[in-house]
Amino acid sequence: MAKFPFSFAFTLLRLAAAATNLYVSSYDGNVTSLSLNIAGSDYNLSLISRYQQCGPSPSWLTWDRENRSLYCLDEGFTTPNGSITSYRADKSGKLTMIEHLNLTAPAAVAGVIFGNQSFRGYAIAHYTGQLSVMLLGNEPFSGPVQTINFTVDSAPGPNAARQATPHPHQAILDPTAEYILVPDLGQDIVRVFCWGPDVNNNTLIEHPPLEVQKGSGPRHAAFWSSGKNSTNSTGIYLLVVTELANTITSYEVNYPLNGGLGFSEVYSTNTFGSATIPNNTFAGEIAVSPDKRYVVVSNRGDQSFQIPAYRNATGREYSDSLATYAINDNGTLSFKQIWPAGGLFPRHFSFNKVGDLVAVALQHSERVVILERDVKSGLIGIAVADEHVSGNATCVVWDED
Repeated sequence: MAKFPFSFAFTLLRLAAAATNLYVSSYDGNVTSLSLNIAGSDYNLSLISRYQQCGPSPSWLTWDRENRSLYCLDEGFTTPNGSITSYRADKSGKLTMIEHLNLTAPAAVAGVIFGNQSFRGYAIAHYTGQLSVMLLGNEPFSGPVQTINFTVDSAPGPNAARQATPHPHQAILDPTAEYILVPDLGQDIVRVFCWGPDVNNNTLIEHPPLEVQKGSGPRHAAFWSSGKNSTNSTGIYLLVVTELANTITSYEVNYPLNGGLGFSEVYSTNTFGSATIPNNTFAGEIAVSPDKRYVVVSNRGDQSFQIPAYRNATGREYSDSLATYAINDNGTLSFKQIWPAGGLFPRHFSFNKVGDLVAVALQHSERVVILERDVKSGLIGIAVADEHVSGNATCVVWDED
């Protein structure tokens, strides 16, 4: 059993005091505002306030930096359907609720903003098998402007308990901002939708999906571009992490003239750098670093490390892990590091703007941990700050200028 190291080869030097706000959702009904104060090498993460307007089981946060708006999705564990809540954030991290709307479908688990100056939408993935679209910038919400209901397109996946029906788990934008991709854990596909005001009248149109390995259960995905397109390659890749197989797979993406997306698999490995996958492990989040040189994946349930107990507790506690890979120009990955996440079940994590800090939402530990990170090497280091949240943490986002 690996032990959490007390030191690391690099040190972050900050000459002036700085404060940054973060927002955290938890399954107990709270959205929490936190303040990260940094003075030199001293870090302090503290509570600003908690808000309960989002619903009984908030699952996802989307930060709209341009409009200083926060969108919260609620899964609706104890209500008939999920919901969406919008907040306005001031510079101090205080949130003011703008609007709350009960959705027409349950289990809202993730969302993404899309559109242009004339139309801004918010695409919401519902774990129960729907994709809905909200119109933004026109509060109060008037209800979804589009809802797509998914059906079983093929034989159920081999994992009968998890794959009997469609289970979309995320919605992301491609680099052109014209396509929305939705990993469907239940159907072993990544669904593809196009959007365009000229051809689609502001509606989403479904195209043939990416089919992944049967039984793997795609959970989340992220795009990466090498910036080196040619006649033979777009230089654009889709990185897909699977929850049931604990794999990360890279696909080169192409754009056929007749629309839709094409995919060619170029590399696949597991989320432990090809090491043995521990039992009862479920890959969670995937994100590309701000400098686009690395990709990080969270592992939930592996308990690969023992770390010093947090706060005033004595002894040690188990920690799940984060895995880091360098992304090569051809879309292949090179394993760099497996590292303590700072607690149990890292459901979500996010980089700060510079990429030298990683905020981790630890669902079962009910805390947020800030880990330092060396931008050049991509290696994650020790925890520099942490804060207990009131329930199972589900998502954490940064509010930075």
